[in-house]
Formats: sequence, C-alpha cells, structure tokens
Amino acid sequence: MDIAEVVKASGLSASTLRYYEQQGLIKSSSRKGLRRQFNSKVVEQLAFISLASQAGFSLLEIKPMLTSTGAQVDRAKLNAKADELDKTIKALTTMRDGLRHSAKCKAANHFECPTFRRLLNIASKKPSKPNNKLKQA
Repeated sequence: MDIAEVVKASGLSASTLRYYEQQGLIKSSSRKGLRRQFNSKVVEQLAFISLASQAGFSLLEIKPMLTSTGAQVDRAKLNAKADELDKTIKALTTMRDGLRHSAKCKAANHFECPTFRRLLNIASKKPSKPNNKLKQA
C-alpha cells in the first residue's frame, strides 16, 4: 500500500506514520520513488496502536507488543492497565462530585465548605506527576 492509501485507510496523517516508523512501531516494506510502501497489515497495526493508546498505554509500552507476526499482548499487562484505569476513574469521579458540590455549595466562601476543604487536603497530599510518556503524534 502506498503511504497515501494508508493515510486514507487509517485516518492518521503521513507525519504520524513517519513518526511511528521512526519509533519502530511500524515498518515500510519498500519505496516507490520517494513514497513509502506498506504491507496491508499495517492498517491493523495502526488500529491496535490507536486502541492501546486510547486505553492509556504509551508508545513505549506499545512497541514491544508489536511483533513481526502481529500484536502480542501480555494479559497481566492488560489487567494492570485496567487496574490503573479503575484508580483513574475513581479519582476523576471524586473530583467531578467535588466540583458539582462546590458549584452548588451554600457556603459564602468555598474555603468554609468542609467538602471543599477535604478536596484541598486530598490534593495537597498527591503531588501531580508530569506526563513523561511518548504520546501519539
């Protein structure tokens, strides 16, 4: 497949495909003039990369899952990612509920609200982590 066909089939930009190739996630099979040519299975690989990225896997975590015979996913890694997502969902649910409470709270000042103070206390004990994962281009 020509790179333009892969772009059309995958919905990804040519620059993303080149980045993925540079990172070793996909491989072009040859060149026709200046255009990269890809095996037809690359569209499935790109769909897997997209799915894994949406599930929260970084490109560095995805790379070892892609082999010459297809995607090889460790079930323990899937369970660990699901557990991580559960924690994120719980934290986001708590934050959402706190924001909704704060929006309708009758306290004159949010700092007088016990629920808001509890959220402040939780936030002060959890320093935010910088996101150092490779992200999809």
